[in-house]
Amino acid sequence: MRKAYSPPARLDDTDRKLLALLAEDATRSYAELGEALHLSPPAVHERVKRLKRERVITATVASLDGAKLGRPLLAFVHVDTTSWNVTRQLLALKELPDVEEIHTVTGESAMLLKVRTRDTQTLEDLLERIHSIEGFTGTRSYIALSTYLERGPSPAE
Repeated sequence: MRKAYSPPARLDDTDRKLLALLAEDATRSYAELGEALHLSPPAVHERVKRLKRERVITATVASLDGAKLGRPLLAFVHVDTTSWNVTRQLLALKELPDVEEIHTVTGESAMLLKVRTRDTQTLEDLLERIHSIEGFTGTRSYIALSTYLERGPSPAE
């Protein structure tokens, strides 16, 4: 499912501080957050509810270690297609657990995939599956050797 553009939310400094604290550790209690923000727990709760309602907070999820889950190989795959219509077919790849992200992009490729697999053989199997999709014209894969930074968007202005 494509995420539509939405205008930036109106956030005050307290909202931004709250978002930074939650991005660091979303398991903090409203009491802990309130203490850090000099707000009551119910006031923090109301802010969080509003930020969820406005889709600033889109999910509260656990950040998982791919290596510990048996998928240590991180790769980025550029996918070339004959037309934009093929993009819908490629979105079927979202059902594969090795595919973490799917983006349509500008430039030489139509799409960019972030994938995490057990090993190079599993990556090759995934690439074969992509190659079997009608309208495919090529891929270029980049295996990450090290990851120095992995985070979501910053709530800072």
